[in-house]
Amino acid sequence: MTHLFRMLAAYNAWANLKVYVAAAALPDADYRADRGAFFKSVHGTLNHLMVADKIWMHRFTGEGESPTRLDAILFEAFPDLRREREREDARIETYAGGLTDAALAGNIRYRTITRPMDVEQPLAPTLMHFFNHQTHHRGQIHVLLTGLTGEAPSLDLAWFQRESGIGLR
Repeated sequence: MTHLFRMLAAYNAWANLKVYVAAAALPDADYRADRGAFFKSVHGTLNHLMVADKIWMHRFTGEGESPTRLDAILFEAFPDLRREREREDARIETYAGGLTDAALAGNIRYRTITRPMDVEQPLAPTLMHFFNHQTHHRGQIHVLLTGLTGEAPSLDLAWFQRESGIGLR
C-alpha cells in the first residue's frame, strides 16, 4: 500500500504546480476576489490548503507548525505562498516516501481544531482523507479559475499517471 501514498504525494505536487501556474497568471484583483467559494477566493482557498496540509503533517510527523484556524491566511504575497507550497509538497513526498506497511497499519492520535476533541484512528484511511481533502479544494480552485479565465488546467489523476508513468505498473 505504500506505493499508493507515494503516488498520491507525487500527484498532489503535480496538481498543485498546475494550479499555481494558472493562479500566477491572474490579475491580483481576480486572485483575491470573493467568488463565493467556501474560503471565498483563489487566495483564500490556496491558503486553506496550506493551513490544512501543515496541520495534518504536524499530526503525522510531530514536526512543523500547526495553525489553529482553518481560514488563516499564512501568506499574503502569492510568491511567498508559492514557495512555501513547493516546500510543503516536497515535505509531503518525503513523508510518503518513508511510510512503511507497519506504519500504515497503525493508528494516529490528534486533537481536532473546530470542535476540539481527541481522536484516534487508523493511519491509512486518515492519509486517504488528507489527499482527498487536497483534491476537493483544488476542485474548488479549478471552478474559480474556469470562471475567471474560461479554462483551467486538467488535474485528472489519469493525466498525471500518463505524464509521469507513476501508478501505471
